[in-house]
Amino acid sequence: MNRSIRFPLVAAAGLAAALVAAASAPAQPRAAYQIAGTNQTYWRLQEAVNAIGNGSGTIVIPAGRHADCAVQSGGTIAYIAEVPGQSVLDGVACEGKAALVLRGREARVEGLVFANIRVPDWNGAGIRLEQGNLVVSQSWFRDSQQGILSANDPAASITVDKSTFTRLGTCEGPGGCAHSLYLGDYGSVTITRSRFEAGRGGHYVKSRAAQIAVLGCSFDDTSGRGTNYMIDLPGGASGRIANNWFVQGTNKENHSAFITVAPEGRQHSSAGLVIEGNDARFAPGVEWPSTFVANWTDDPVQIGQNRLAPKLKRDDRR
Repeated sequence: MNRSIRFPLVAAAGLAAALVAAASAPAQPRAAYQIAGTNQTYWRLQEAVNAIGNGSGTIVIPAGRHADCAVQSGGTIAYIAEVPGQSVLDGVACEGKAALVLRGREARVEGLVFANIRVPDWNGAGIRLEQGNLVVSQSWFRDSQQGILSANDPAASITVDKSTFTRLGTCEGPGGCAHSLYLGDYGSVTITRSRFEAGRGGHYVKSRAAQIAVLGCSFDDTSGRGTNYMIDLPGGASGRIANNWFVQGTNKENHSAFITVAPEGRQHSSAGLVIEGNDARFAPGVEWPSTFVANWTDDPVQIGQNRLAPKLKRDDRR
């Protein structure tokens, strides 16, 4: 906002000299991060997070590339792009984990881009969620070892909406694969209107939550390399997987199934899992058969009407 400046009455020569000095002074750079609703600005994202502390606040992240990261240890914080899609947290991980390490009460992420996050243990993520609720919307996770990685918090929830996950995952590390989205034993996980594409190893979605909803998403494995399942529920889950679009590509480490239920052992009941209204097919050049839903339990997963390609078996018990 422009504000008029009132000068005191001074001699003409003195006023002229003051104006010349002001014009020749270097412009003051704008601080990178601002706490919304205040005049508080900070050079480092961690400083803005620390200023909110255990309270509540919104940090506005301006357009541009920010080689920066932060750890949230308390409070409720929203991380909002000033211009959606133009604010990039690029290439820096805090605690050897992620661009945002979250262990407060709650966090909201909106309009941000997370790019090029890699760490020595092969788990570099845009977001590492260690506890608390998380809501992500209109964000892009790309070219990293993982998009979002979470610990366990059965009392909390994770929601992802209108977000894209591109060229994520890897099976290069000695500790197993990283994934585009790897969520621990949370109370519930909801993923809506999001896109997963061009994976670089592991699964596109791996979730250990008791309740899962994957609705209206697309999984395009056409340009994937060394990928596995589209959706992996390693301990089982109830909920709904519906109205999604799946394409399995030609470069797979494991092409045996699109969706798996409890391949690592039954931790949660899957009797309440409904899979319906999906479209699943193969990319040009795929010649092998596969299974749409592979179930390692006797839980009666409810598989409704889905549009399945030839050579794609509806389900099997493993």
